[in-house]
Amino acid sequence: MFSQYEEKAKQVRLAVFDVDGVLTNGQLLFSENGEELKAFSTLDGQGIKMLQRAGIETAIITGRTSQLVARRAKNLGISHLVQGREDKLIALKELLPSLQLELHQVAYLGDDLPDLAAIRHVALGAAVANAHSFVKQHAIAVTQSSGGQGAAREFCDALLAAQGKLQSALDSYL
Repeated sequence: MFSQYEEKAKQVRLAVFDVDGVLTNGQLLFSENGEELKAFSTLDGQGIKMLQRAGIETAIITGRTSQLVARRAKNLGISHLVQGREDKLIALKELLPSLQLELHQVAYLGDDLPDLAAIRHVALGAAVANAHSFVKQHAIAVTQSSGGQGAAREFCDALLAAQGKLQSALDSYL
């Protein structure tokens, strides 16, 4: 996915993920009593943990606010969680100084129009397979998998591969 952008990928120190449509399939499910439900892929979670072990920071920036997302971020060890922000690029720019990073050190995975500015301004802006067509036109890469169905794992593996870290990450499980 990022092989032709290897030089840019080598500089990435932060991977950012949208939630609805990226870490989930984009459906909003509510129980009869109004509780929100989301399904997350364990494959995606493992990919995020592999990035972290390889020294790449991870963050979530999402337009909605949800206790489920906060719980998922905590479970995955994602300490950089920004919720309730429609303008993802501004939210990202506000986060970067605390990490002492710049946009050319960021990879971003999104799926819809609120992600577009961030996708266009980071080093490696990618979209999931079922992203809006306009977003895919502006992404450097598009996953083969859909959001919530392994797209984030594909993104993580591609980033690790481009940095020459994937095989050692996989070998650590042997």
